[in-house]
Amino acid sequence: MMENVSVIKIFYLSGLSEPKNNRFVLFSLTLLCYCVILLVNITLIVTIILDKNLHEPMYILLCAFCMNGLYGTTGFFPKFLWDLLSPVHVISYSGCFLQGLVIHSFACIDLSFLAAMAYDRYVAICRPLQYHTIMSKQRLMKLVCFSWFTPFCIIGTNICITSRLKLCSPYIASLFCVNWLIVALACFPAETMVNNIVAYITILIYVFHGVFIVWSYIYLIRTCVNSVENRAKFMQTCVPHLLSLITFIFTVLFDIMNIRYGSKKLPQSLKNFISMEILVIPPLMNPLIYGFKLTKIRNRFLGYMNFRIK
Repeated sequence: MMENVSVIKIFYLSGLSEPKNNRFVLFSLTLLCYCVILLVNITLIVTIILDKNLHEPMYILLCAFCMNGLYGTTGFFPKFLWDLLSPVHVISYSGCFLQGLVIHSFACIDLSFLAAMAYDRYVAICRPLQYHTIMSKQRLMKLVCFSWFTPFCIIGTNICITSRLKLCSPYIASLFCVNWLIVALACFPAETMVNNIVAYITILIYVFHGVFIVWSYIYLIRTCVNSVENRAKFMQTCVPHLLSLITFIFTVLFDIMNIRYGSKKLPQSLKNFISMEILVIPPLMNPLIYGFKLTKIRNRFLGYMNFRIK
């Protein structure tokens, strides 16, 4: 066997330390949370797909945004629910890398869609006369493809580079697989230099996404200050986007701070919640924020409910 090929076939996830008596309660709450996430995201997606009046760039981007929420949570919840009922928490070598790919790409795709949605709102408010020309079907398709496939390729590259490492331990101190925890198991730290370089390039790419979003909102706010109509449009369509962005930034920064500076004295259950909040809060909150705030979606859904009741 080649020296740089790992002989590890199974990883042990050691993050779940809840007593067996509490696991059924945790399983019930987790299952309820996952069902609510599925319900609110699927409801919003189906509402947009079925209503031709919502086949506009903003709503199509929102639809794809919620699909990503389903993609990311599917990479975590089914396995976690199974672990809650299992005495041993293991995942195959290939399954671990696949889960890492899904969870990391989910976070990056979320930020890519937030950037695409910020661009859409910038064009709609700052260049309204050119909106339909700029946000053509071809441009919209390119934005959706870019937001999905670019993060997937970038994270796929990170995962492929990690897969070449020789690992000396099968124990991952987490509820799920993430790339940096797998890299930390490398037998020879010097071999992880390429991983670190690629990881920093990835971080830099998505920092630029954040800078672009800030730049867009600077122009949006400047445009809206002196116009009552633009202020109303900003409050209606941009506030939900800002709330989604703040939610995303809060959960990511909280996770990063825990990784970098988290105390070993923190209870394991708190560490677990911090690590999984990005897979719970944004997928749950985003469809609720947009569903309640965007008038067209709210009215369409309420109209459908009234029709069903009658």
